[in-house]
Amino acid sequence: MKAGVLFAKNDIRYADFEPPSIGAGEVLVRVKVSGICGSDVPRVLGDEARYYPIVLGHEFAGEIVEIGEGVADLAIGDRVTGAPLVPCMKCAACQTGDFALCKNYSFIGSREQGSFAEYLKLPAQNVVKFDNSISFEQGAFFEPSTVAIHGIRLNDYKGGHDVAIIGGGTIGIFTAQWAKIFGAKSVTVFDISDERLALAKKLGADYTINTLNETPEFGKYKYVFETAGAPKAMQTAFEVAANKANVCFIGTPHENLTFTQQQWENMNRKEFKLTGSWMSYSAPFPGDEWTLTAHYFATGQLKFDDGLIFKRFPLSEIDKAFELFRQGNVGGKVLLINE
Repeated sequence: MKAGVLFAKNDIRYADFEPPSIGAGEVLVRVKVSGICGSDVPRVLGDEARYYPIVLGHEFAGEIVEIGEGVADLAIGDRVTGAPLVPCMKCAACQTGDFALCKNYSFIGSREQGSFAEYLKLPAQNVVKFDNSISFEQGAFFEPSTVAIHGIRLNDYKGGHDVAIIGGGTIGIFTAQWAKIFGAKSVTVFDISDERLALAKKLGADYTINTLNETPEFGKYKYVFETAGAPKAMQTAFEVAANKANVCFIGTPHENLTFTQQQWENMNRKEFKLTGSWMSYSAPFPGDEWTLTAHYFATGQLKFDDGLIFKRFPLSEIDKAFELFRQGNVGGKVLLINE
């Protein structure tokens, strides 16, 4: 088959690659669309790939073309996406349903071959079917949506309150939508891009604040979700949180983070609760983060918009797609399309 193969740092090419062979309990998926995740970028441009050659990619959608022995409730032709985590199912974390905390896991697109390819094999337990009304491009956005709802759940979220989303990227916009679906009194999205804020408003945010030229109201929000992973955004989360607030860091920082004494004292004086959020899984695996995304995408309550897509490339031009990241010129999701 053809695949986007990473042969070495900064060397990703469209090339021949050994197609996957499925066994019992697995399915073969013909990949239609695959999204480039922020975590893929340092694997290509930096030193974070685990080995070479490797096929990256874990945000995808396609259709089943082959089914292994013992697989039930799936059929050839089903439109599917898949949870990329492959937990061991044996350790203490897995036994309590905390699959993201598994110490013996594998991961599609980083520890084993991923979706930047014509075909991908998946354990049947990782497969998530979706309705025919959902496009393959929309299907490639399941994983970001599940990351967002997982953060909502970990933050002990309840409706009826003011919510702040710090960061108007893909995950931030999905977090805003989930907060609305689950009954927020109001949702305010913070970002530094007017374009991203306009999209957030289009997809349901009640208010938007451009923090480059607007000062947010400090101490207002009962629920705060930081989704950018930027130091300034994380500091802002501490400031806008209300007394007894719930603050969740979904974003992952890529540089050292420091707080002033006064900023940190916000947590003590306000007595707010702070939690992190990692990946997107719950019991029974892969969790209702995935089944609820399938449901609310199908009903249209979880909205999808072409504005979430920055650019599309055929898989054969995967090197050109990553050139955008080398230039630092990406303002949304980049999709790879199998022609």
